[in-house]
Amino acid sequence: MKEPIVEEVIEQVEEKPIAEAVIEASEPQVDEIAKEQPLNVEKPKSKTKKVGLFSRLKQGLSRTGSSLTEGVSTAVLGKKQIDDDVFEELETRLLVADVGMEATMKIIDKLTEKVKRKELENIDALMPAMHQVMIEILRPVSTPLEIKDEHHPTVILMVGINGAGKTTTIGKLAKQYQKQGKSVMLAAGDTFRAAAVEQLQVWGERNDIPVVAQGTGADSASVIYDAMESAKAKGIDILLADTAGRLHTQDNLMEELKKVKRVMQKIDPEAPHEVMLIIDASIGQNALAQAKEFNAAIGVTGISVTKLDGTAKGGILFAIAEQAKIPVRFIGVGEGIDDLQEFDASKFVGALLAGEE
Repeated sequence: MKEPIVEEVIEQVEEKPIAEAVIEASEPQVDEIAKEQPLNVEKPKSKTKKVGLFSRLKQGLSRTGSSLTEGVSTAVLGKKQIDDDVFEELETRLLVADVGMEATMKIIDKLTEKVKRKELENIDALMPAMHQVMIEILRPVSTPLEIKDEHHPTVILMVGINGAGKTTTIGKLAKQYQKQGKSVMLAAGDTFRAAAVEQLQVWGERNDIPVVAQGTGADSASVIYDAMESAKAKGIDILLADTAGRLHTQDNLMEELKKVKRVMQKIDPEAPHEVMLIIDASIGQNALAQAKEFNAAIGVTGISVTKLDGTAKGGILFAIAEQAKIPVRFIGVGEGIDDLQEFDASKFVGALLAGEE
């Protein structure tokens, strides 16, 4: 019998908004959880795994990548030299992809400098040059999440607006860490939604992962405190803590996150070891406001961007790198567990521009 996976459970319980406590995003959100389909999570053969993951990445970024590459192709059609028209079209395509004004101008300026220095003359050299410039922008935030052995447990606190994909990301991360041989525990800190608690409980039972939960309406900080005590006593490697969705503009709910952090530090002064902000790629530039406010409230140490496969706004990663300057840990490029991938600047740009590893 196949081992149940997070998608099979998550499909059964869709996220529902709760008045005042849980706020919907500013744009209509499509619940990634509800869309997911069962998939084969058996470990692929090592010699094909790398190619498979990169292919998934290219497919997931195809909507954003197609917009960029088709625009450049149209601009350079019939030309032998790079001129202002080419740069104007490229600028437009970058902005449409939500790369953001600052990152877009940085890309254009660097390419323009190369043209002036005669390092970039042939039209065929434009895409390789843009490839390198884009990697340079993303490289500073391409920092993997490090799980340190001295932390038992390493506590990862998930935060973000409702519908961004926190619970889905928790499930996928838990399964990935479990496959790596690490012990995992979940804390059902989204106490506003009975559905969120049930999701984690049922999925945890089916995958032999302990879940600490209390009733609906319980104090989130109390739930996570209990989970930390339990994880510490059992020698758990990683504790993934869920929280209720909230808009970055809601001061009272942002204060609740501060309380959660203070309570966690009563057990471990260094906790949480990661505050991971989950961002839905489809919201575009609003992601920057979220990153700024969540970071000011609780100190975001990493960002994971979900639903990149469902939008042409994948350029938001460049805006995050250029303006938020917060490490990007993971990106979601599909519905499967393996479609939550560790962020790598070089692979991301290669896939975005349909290049090769």
